[in-house]
Amino acid sequence: MKNIRQQFFLDASDSVLIVIDVQERLCTAMDQNILGRLISNTGILLDAAAELNIPVIATEQYVKGLGATLETLQEKMPGAPRIDKMTFSCCGKSEFNEQIRQSGKHQIVITGMETHVCVLQTAIELIDAGYVVHLVQDAVMSRAEPNKKAALGMMQQAGAAITCTESVLFQWIKVAGTDSFKKLSKLVK
Repeated sequence: MKNIRQQFFLDASDSVLIVIDVQERLCTAMDQNILGRLISNTGILLDAAAELNIPVIATEQYVKGLGATLETLQEKMPGAPRIDKMTFSCCGKSEFNEQIRQSGKHQIVITGMETHVCVLQTAIELIDAGYVVHLVQDAVMSRAEPNKKAALGMMQQAGAAITCTESVLFQWIKVAGTDSFKKLSKLVK
């Protein structure tokens, strides 16, 4: 059994950030106000990951039909693998699983869409595989809010920590007054 601190308190040195399917054509089907918040919050987490040397993995569902990850997010994750998949769960793609394994990290921070499909299935499989999953509720979305709420409840019941962008950011930073704190805290003012 995982201890409480490991389950609910993120450590930048043991984290991986996953950005699931924030793709051009999929984004057009989303509420644009909520999408704007998802893009902004995912961008904050990507900036923090870059500053704190946290590995990032992006996935793309059926790129031929849904397009690539939004360019604004791609710019914030240069060099991060973007894994093309057809399975809804990212864990259905061996390349994804290998990237997680090679990272050597145990805490998985998840952002992306859609909450009730790809995000849900990925989170459940990662929890089942023994990882600690933190689901960033203000950086995930579904086309319909009730679907998102149902999925958040299911993931929480399965053992995911439901969190928010600022909690992740300040848990990763840990200490005020550092250069990283000064740089990253500006992102949420």
